[in-house]
Amino acid sequence: MQADVFKLSMDNPGDVSALAGLIENGTILAQEIVAFIGKTEGNGGVNDFTRGYFTDRLMTMLSTYLNEPAESLARRIPCILSGGTEGVLSPHYLVFVRKTGESDGATGALAVGTAFSPALDYRHVGTREHALSVAKAVEAAISDAGIRSLDDVHFVQVKAPCLTSERIAILHERGETPPAPNAGRSMALARAAGAFGVALALGDIGEDELSDDLFLEDFQRHCDRASISSGVEVEANEVIVLGNSEGWTGNLRIAHRAMCDAVDLTAVQAVLGDLGLAATPQLDASEWDRVRGVLVKAEPDRRGRIHGQRHTMLNDTDIDAQRHIRGAVGGLVAGVIGDTRIFVSGGAEHQGPDGGGLIAVIAASDTADINQQTAGA
Repeated sequence: MQADVFKLSMDNPGDVSALAGLIENGTILAQEIVAFIGKTEGNGGVNDFTRGYFTDRLMTMLSTYLNEPAESLARRIPCILSGGTEGVLSPHYLVFVRKTGESDGATGALAVGTAFSPALDYRHVGTREHALSVAKAVEAAISDAGIRSLDDVHFVQVKAPCLTSERIAILHERGETPPAPNAGRSMALARAAGAFGVALALGDIGEDELSDDLFLEDFQRHCDRASISSGVEVEANEVIVLGNSEGWTGNLRIAHRAMCDAVDLTAVQAVLGDLGLAATPQLDASEWDRVRGVLVKAEPDRRGRIHGQRHTMLNDTDIDAQRHIRGAVGGLVAGVIGDTRIFVSGGAEHQGPDGGGLIAVIAASDTADINQQTAGA
């Protein structure tokens, strides 16, 4: 088994031309595509419809090559999108390909697994039951990836459903109490449930410890390999597991590090070092194409300080705090990587240290093996 990753740019939230071009010229076989992770230029909030629009355009395009309805494709190929490309961040998406034919390269390479949970009952969104549902899906995705040791899992991306005003109204009509009073709070609880679900699947927490009381309360409890997004465009949990496995070959590897805060430059340089890349302070331009994907979670420190100094992200009524943090951390990481196509997602509740987050990087082992995987640059 061998994985490949293509980093593609988009001109607008419905632009799938870069992928269509690679399919047309035979660089990518449509039937080998297993997952997508990307950034769209919406607001990242409840009413960010760029995520659903891009997914619809993508699945509609793929349906013409795979002779399968777009709705069916959306139920088996995770397309996990984070809205918001503030600051220098560029709209883009990563295409994950899994080749089952003859493979080459060293073993212990990048492994990719995916899974979907059943549709989640609205009354369970952002609760312990939600976390248990995520855990089962993560376990299935790890099995799909053929990763034998949990230590070899480096990044788990989950897209979780949240409650909308309409879904909350349905619960009231059924005589049930919604687990959150509004959509914004529901998104945060869903991300928290997702993080604890990943932690449970990875053995970082026991099922007997799992409780609704932990969610958005005990921020000392976190998972350094969980990246959770929540949105109105899904009703089930979509899961993508990335790790390294001896059962996979190729020249791609993934590594991760926890980010202690929003200016943790050391973590960014360290994760690159784990992959044999030296940032002094920025990667040399000759190394830029080795980096196939950069995945970051970030959170404004809820205590209101960074390195002892006051920040105003949480008090700004003009710009949402999550937009502040995406722009700030995106600039930090892009300055090191040398590429602005970076997945930076806010809302890092229980995903990495409190006030920080995590970073994962996928990179090729050396420049000699680089082929043209960064189409759309």
